[in-house]
Amino acid sequence: MKVLKFGGTSVGTPQRMKDVVKLITDGEKKIVVLSAMSGTTNTLVEISDYLYKKNQEGAQEIINTLENKYRKHVDELYSTDEMKNKTKEFLKQEFDYLRSFTKGIFTMFEEKIIVGQGEILSTNMVTNYLIEQGYNAALIPALEFMRTDKNAEPDLEYIKDKIKVQLEAAGEKDIYITQGFICRNAYGEIDNLQRGGSDYTASLIGAAINASEIQIWTDIDGMHNNDPRFVDKTSPVGHLHFEEAAELAYFGAKILHPTCVQPAKFAGIPVKLLNTMDPTAAGTVISNETEKKKIKAVAAKDNITAIRITSSRMLLAYGFLRKVFEIFESYKTSIDMIATSEVGVSVSIDNTNNLNAIIDELKKFGRVEVDRNMCIICVVGDLESQNVGFESKATEALANIPVRMISYGGSNHNISFLINEENKKDALQALSDHLFNN
Repeated sequence: MKVLKFGGTSVGTPQRMKDVVKLITDGEKKIVVLSAMSGTTNTLVEISDYLYKKNQEGAQEIINTLENKYRKHVDELYSTDEMKNKTKEFLKQEFDYLRSFTKGIFTMFEEKIIVGQGEILSTNMVTNYLIEQGYNAALIPALEFMRTDKNAEPDLEYIKDKIKVQLEAAGEKDIYITQGFICRNAYGEIDNLQRGGSDYTASLIGAAINASEIQIWTDIDGMHNNDPRFVDKTSPVGHLHFEEAAELAYFGAKILHPTCVQPAKFAGIPVKLLNTMDPTAAGTVISNETEKKKIKAVAAKDNITAIRITSSRMLLAYGFLRKVFEIFESYKTSIDMIATSEVGVSVSIDNTNNLNAIIDELKKFGRVEVDRNMCIICVVGDLESQNVGFESKATEALANIPVRMISYGGSNHNISFLINEENKKDALQALSDHLFNN
């Protein structure tokens, strides 16, 4: 069985819902994970914001507007009065439920319930359309099997056991529809998966049922070898190792969250990134296989701050680095890159919420210099193969770009360069020209 996930843009209109149904009704048995219709989650967050501010009237107005929008979708999506009436009754119950939150105390717990309604809306609408069209389909509620543990990590054994129960209860179907993003926590409260959202749901379900394949459908044709917003002549990457995909996602490739495919990686299940708007495009396959001696792609991460700590006391000083890292740890600030010498250490961070406090602490150990508005350029491929010239090709491409810092050797798949943001576009284009377009 395959697991397919469709994002908010893919189900963003009644016509796109119909297009998704065409894609999933190919005769193969599958579980389909759906996000909320595009724009819905933002609207639900806005409703929550009004309720936090105790502006019940403002929340009511937005709820009414959203309900009217969905009722119009019903008339566009369904052809029979029976299914139109059934779905409109479902919508009435849903939006009456949302209105009930305007009459009591509003906390983070209630916000998570509200924000999760978008997926419940989209999955019910698509399931009803499938049934109206005569397909053998059923809805299995994610809240009945998707759960996190006390550390807010997915409870894999629970998911595996409970999804089996839900599939058996639904009976033999060709298509099972379920919600992405939402789950329950260890205490039974409605929560969400946070990292990667619906992609994470699809990966967890795939691992739980030992799927043959996981497909993630978005509005672009796979992961590109560079950022098409800044670079000419980019193209989709046909194949990536899971580690390569994670590096690219962490360093700026927005199509995928860096951790969401970990369950698929550990289970050895290939993940395909495909384009709903162009279903015939090959897309990108992510697996545990490595293509040797190939540079795959480039990504960029903005809003980076570089910190250099210089101290003559560092020379041969036992425990110096530990003390430096403990400062960042105490302020819950992760480090992206690091470079050391005999008299200093340079690091980069993207979270500057506690920057001033961190600098004050670091000044106890040496002179501190800070460079803001920096950017990390990440070049990803096979670093394990010998004599491939990976690092020389990357550095040659950046011969005319001032480089503040280089990270190389910490990964088998990545070499990273820290540069000024003003040089980002030139650096990305230079890498594309040198590594791919020649």
